[in-house]
Amino acid sequence: MLDELARVVARHCPAQAVETAVPRLRLVRFDTQAGPTDLLYEPMVCFVAQGAKRSTAGGRSWLVGRGAMFLSSVELPVTAVFEQVPYRSAVLRLDVGTLADLLLELGEPPPPTAGSPAAGPPDPVALTSAAMTPAIVEAVTRWARLLDDPVDIRPLAARMEGEILYRLLGSPVGPALRQLTVADSRLSQVRAAAGLIRARYAEPLTVEEIAAAARMSVATLHRHFKAVTGMSPMRFQKCLRLQQARRLLVTGAGTAAGVARTVGYVSATQFNREYRQAYGMPPGRDAAQVRSVMI
Repeated sequence: MLDELARVVARHCPAQAVETAVPRLRLVRFDTQAGPTDLLYEPMVCFVAQGAKRSTAGGRSWLVGRGAMFLSSVELPVTAVFEQVPYRSAVLRLDVGTLADLLLELGEPPPPTAGSPAAGPPDPVALTSAAMTPAIVEAVTRWARLLDDPVDIRPLAARMEGEILYRLLGSPVGPALRQLTVADSRLSQVRAAAGLIRARYAEPLTVEEIAAAARMSVATLHRHFKAVTGMSPMRFQKCLRLQQARRLLVTGAGTAAGVARTVGYVSATQFNREYRQAYGMPPGRDAAQVRSVMI
């Protein structure tokens, strides 16, 4: 069944990544080795049918290969390396409302919040991986195969998505998936902080503003934000700035100095230094190298 899922991805994904006509289904394919790729993960589950991808964020690294899946609980800037190609995956972009409705339908009590005695570990990590069960592989394959017969998408897509979510709830990623629906959990507060930083990444945000948006003290924000994402809020913002700067430079949207200002840097010297630390070479040379690979 994994081979069939890989064939469906290849059939409907002519580019590296495609948003499909099936709601919340994205397909990803890489046929050749590529250098480290900047990605911004959103709340999603990625089902790997072929190949393997390593994702790095902060000081953490996750390798997920054929037959495995990973759940991203928060928006997270990562560096991805496709260590085994061809690479094929199907991605379910998570809708918290749909997930909450399913839990209500199942009659499940809400998961305990971080402050309750039964809560267990208060801070799930941003990425959680596990092997796919045969039932999950089969359900995801049927969901992706809706693209073969588009007339079936409207009546069947939501039902199949619900089945996938149901099977995920019974898998090792189920506890982390349930936490997405808890309004006052530590995870929801970290997600609020990450969302604010993403929306205002080019602005001179203070830690106090971010903490207020997350309804945390500054010390609590630092502790839980790093526990979930592997980095501090300020480093999270820096990663977003550098990723966007790289995109702009690669597309020729301006000079290094102009791009630095666009993404929120006051000092061009600081921008050049941090860019080189992140990507191993000065902005102009790095962008030229990336463009040469893309040609």
